[in-house]
Amino acid sequence: MYDVVVVGARCAGAPTAMLLARQGHRVLLLDRSAFPADKLSTLYIQQPGVARLARWGLLGALRASGCPPLDHVVYELGDVRVEGCCSGIDGIRAAYAPRRSVLDPLLAGAAADAGAEFRDDCRVTGLLWEDDRVVGVRTDRGEERAALVVGADGMRSTVARLTGAPTTTSHPPLTCAYYAFWNGPKTHFEMYEGDTGWVSAVPTNDGAVLIAAYCPQQRFDEVRHDARAAYLDNVRTNAPRLYEQMERGRQIGGLHGTGDQQNFFRRAHGPGWALVGDAGHHKDSLTARGIADAFMQADLLAETVGEHLGDRTRLDAALADYDREREQRLMENYQATLLVAQAEARDKRRALLRAVGSSPELTTRYFDAVAGIVSLRELYTPDLMALMSAPTAP
Repeated sequence: MYDVVVVGARCAGAPTAMLLARQGHRVLLLDRSAFPADKLSTLYIQQPGVARLARWGLLGALRASGCPPLDHVVYELGDVRVEGCCSGIDGIRAAYAPRRSVLDPLLAGAAADAGAEFRDDCRVTGLLWEDDRVVGVRTDRGEERAALVVGADGMRSTVARLTGAPTTTSHPPLTCAYYAFWNGPKTHFEMYEGDTGWVSAVPTNDGAVLIAAYCPQQRFDEVRHDARAAYLDNVRTNAPRLYEQMERGRQIGGLHGTGDQQNFFRRAHGPGWALVGDAGHHKDSLTARGIADAFMQADLLAETVGEHLGDRTRLDAALADYDREREQRLMENYQATLLVAQAEARDKRRALLRAVGSSPELTTRYFDAVAGIVSLRELYTPDLMALMSAPTAP
């Protein structure tokens, strides 16, 4: 009998297991993949997520992996270019973008070090129920009982499906994304937006740069028929200087991509179960908030339910509190991501960037908002709105 079974051992599940194990609970952490295993990811960890790694005592190990600190950001939209950095949180000003084959084993190892039992290459095939309450999991290795089952198993969550977790908010996919790793380009964390799409460059381990190209979702059927040609054309058109560096460099490995960037919230709790990370909430990766948001949810769930695992009534109330707080914290950026991923709002984004680029203070506040250090309400002050509405010189 475990206190908690966590299904999924990546950016949401492993920290959840680690934090609950550090509280003294008996935790079983499962993942269907054999570790280490790579996965689709923007890699980028915004500064609030890095600050959590520091508080958890894991930032030193991440730095030791050779992952470079990213303390300079470039956003270019047509003739408007903004660059700088956020003010930081808990003394952390740099973001990091580790390869998932580095980050995920680090997190799962930290959970094991905290006392959680970790089983990789283990698939959940069902849930155990008693009186409409989840009381454990059925796996391809047998059954395990627990006071709480946590689904941290991604956008297509098995736990969400088996519990019937309803979707409470949803919007259609807005972009499709393809990326590859490159040696040669020398970049900061950079985002380019043009008339036909978006391009990002993210330095990662071993001197490599992840270069991603996003197109509007309505072009997915066209793009996927010759994904490599579409990918290169997107970079060439919307980030020509970056493309020149790619021509002088070398691609590492294959091209990866998806047209299934769902946007939703699911109800993230019920009797004996909870959802964290992409299992309960997913949005377009264009704003690169997924990993930091997963860390936040892990922290929130462990903090909210940790003292109540022995009392079903209190546990159910705590799970409801977690769900409400999770949605409240995530909704603003969810709505902002929908706007960023809409080509129709490009003129508004250009006006915003032109306004924030008019002063170092506004630039810093803008990158604070992008990172999630301050809310969008703190960014969109009356002074900024006046700058955005002012006519531009011909």
